Amino acid sequence: MKIALVHYHLRRGGVTSVLYNQAAALAEGGDEVLIITGDAPPADTPFPGVCIRELQYDRPGTPARDAGEAARDLADALLRAMETHWGLPADIIHVHNPLIQKNAALVPAVNILLGRGLRFLLQNHDLAEDFRPDVYLAHDEYPANCHYAVINSRDYSFLHRAGLKPEGLHLLPNEVSPLEAAPALERSRYLYPVRAIKRKNLGEALFLSLFIPEGKTIAITLPPTSERDQRIYRFWVALAEELRLPMEFEVGSTDAFSRLIGSAYGVITTSVKEGFGFSFLEPWTAGRAVLGRRIDYVCKDFEEAGVGFDFLYSSIDIPMVYISQTMLRKKMDHTIAGVYEAFGLEPPQYIIKMLNDELFSRDRLDFGRMDEESQEYIIRTMVSNEAVFRDIAEVNPFLTALGEWRPDEDLIRRNREVISAVYGRERIGQKIRDVYQAVYATSVVHKISKTMLLELYLDPLRLSLVEVGNE
Repeated sequence: MKIALVHYHLRRGGVTSVLYNQAAALAEGGDEVLIITGDAPPADTPFPGVCIRELQYDRPGTPARDAGEAARDLADALLRAMETHWGLPADIIHVHNPLIQKNAALVPAVNILLGRGLRFLLQNHDLAEDFRPDVYLAHDEYPANCHYAVINSRDYSFLHRAGLKPEGLHLLPNEVSPLEAAPALERSRYLYPVRAIKRKNLGEALFLSLFIPEGKTIAITLPPTSERDQRIYRFWVALAEELRLPMEFEVGSTDAFSRLIGSAYGVITTSVKEGFGFSFLEPWTAGRAVLGRRIDYVCKDFEEAGVGFDFLYSSIDIPMVYISQTMLRKKMDHTIAGVYEAFGLEPPQYIIKMLNDELFSRDRLDFGRMDEESQEYIIRTMVSNEAVFRDIAEVNPFLTALGEWRPDEDLIRRNREVISAVYGRERIGQKIRDVYQAVYATSVVHKISKTMLLELYLDPLRLSLVEVGNE
């Protein structure tokens, strides 16, 4: 088959890695691949590619164009790229992340080409409805009567409930490439291999550092790039230095990743939100176990595939006596109202009531749902007050167990085998080809109810100020 893989860019990151892996799997299976991107592909890209400027991210401050004209230009450019390469359109046009507003012309352009009879697979790694109003396509309906793919079962369930039929909706996991760990290094770190953006919940890594064995550290690999995230990052770096916490920062800037993973006693994650969840799988391939915060909708898929986790927690419960409920209630109400307003909606009163009832009818609150200011206060209090430290440790016995944790080599071996079999190149490549056969052979009549989809994702019980709150 002739497959066009389409994305806005090929910058280093998760979606680009997924696209390259898909291209490699398809090429190995004998399919013809063309990568179409809005930015010029890197010189070492190992697959045929073409750059069309009409697919670039929208740039703030550039003169506005007629929306219909921009969509037609992008549709024509996509078609021209395929016809120039093959002499005819692709059998399947596989578009990555089309439903987030990075290029306002993309969805209308897809609709134009659907009207001309072209076959599309729209794969969504991120959904704007999932607390991301900054990229929400408020005025455009999502393409109807075409095939969609998602990367986890929660997104599959939500899109199905919002109107997509199973014959046109596909769960398409990502390939997991094995990591290499440099041998014969002292394993003295709990490595957090992450670019430290807000939702990675860096304060919780500092919190966990209070419980790790003496002589070990928690090491963060990369700093964030945006000014907003850098501001929060610098805040945590300064606190760790002031309190002399066993933390390392930006270790990925000075050492190769194989050496970093080789020096890891274990790999941690404290993130409150992931799409596919590479961080829960990749370390096992290098012989390192994963510890930290569980994300249920991600880990559930992996556990059903046979991956085991022996040291993940769903929450760190902080007694309400140590939290300013008045201030936290104000921040939560302000945040949920701001999210709804950004989506152009008024928050229903029952939503505010549900949030407050859920949070403040209990005597404990998850550390991961707090804002950075509240997290800082808890950390400072624990450092300065032994009684508070003991109280929080007693409420969360796994924290004390962290100091006694040892890697389970049998579990590591089993997980490595499962991940290789279920998420390796051969299995995922066959899965992609099966999905393409369905796209090619099966016409579907369905559409997404954007109202329903938004209601499903905007669950106040999932609201975390670390994820979406304002500093």
